[in-house]
Amino acid sequence: MPELPSTARGAATSRRILDAAAEEFAERGIAGARIERVIHAARTNKAQLYGYFGSKDGLFDAVVADSVDRLTAAVPFDAGDLAGWAVGLYDAYLRRPDLVRLTTWIRLERRPTGTLFETADHVRKIAEIAEAQAAGRLRPGDPYDLLTMVIAMSCAWSPASSIYTATPDEPDEVHARRRAFLHDCVSRAVTAPA
Repeated sequence: MPELPSTARGAATSRRILDAAAEEFAERGIAGARIERVIHAARTNKAQLYGYFGSKDGLFDAVVADSVDRLTAAVPFDAGDLAGWAVGLYDAYLRRPDLVRLTTWIRLERRPTGTLFETADHVRKIAEIAEAQAAGRLRPGDPYDLLTMVIAMSCAWSPASSIYTATPDEPDEVHARRRAFLHDCVSRAVTAPA
C-alpha cells in the first residue's frame, strides 16, 4: 500500500477517502464500487485518491486493513474471556454492520476459501488461546479452529447471518437476551472439560 500523507490536511483527506470507500465497497463490493462516487463523497479528486492508494484494489485493501484495525481496537481480546469477547463482537457488528459486509465481499470476490485475514493481531490471539489451552483453561484442539468458531458464533445475528440480521433499533431486552445466550453458548463451547 502506498505511504499515506503525513500532513494534517492530507491525513484528513485520506480519512475521508477511506470512510467514503468503506461505505461504497460495503454496499456494492469491489466490482460494483465506483471511484467517481468515492471521490464525490470524499470531496476530493482522482489524482489524490490514486496518489494515496495507487488503484481501486489498493484502496479496497486499505479499507479492509483500516476496518480490521478499527474492529480489533474496538473489542479488546482476552483469551480468558472468549465469551465476553464474542459479546463485544456482537455489539461491534451492531454499530458497524459495514465491516461484516466488507468481509462478505472479500469472500465473494477475492478469497472464497482459506484464511481471510492474517494479521499480527490474529497471530497473537491464536498464541494466547494456545497458552490458555496449555494451562487447561480452554478446551483442547486447534487454537485456530477455536478462534474461528467463537467468531462464527459472534456473527450469528450479524449481516453475515443467513437466518436473521439484528439492528440497533431492536428493543434492549432482545439484545440483552441474545448477549446472555451468546455468552453462555461460547462459554460452554470453549471451557475445558472437567
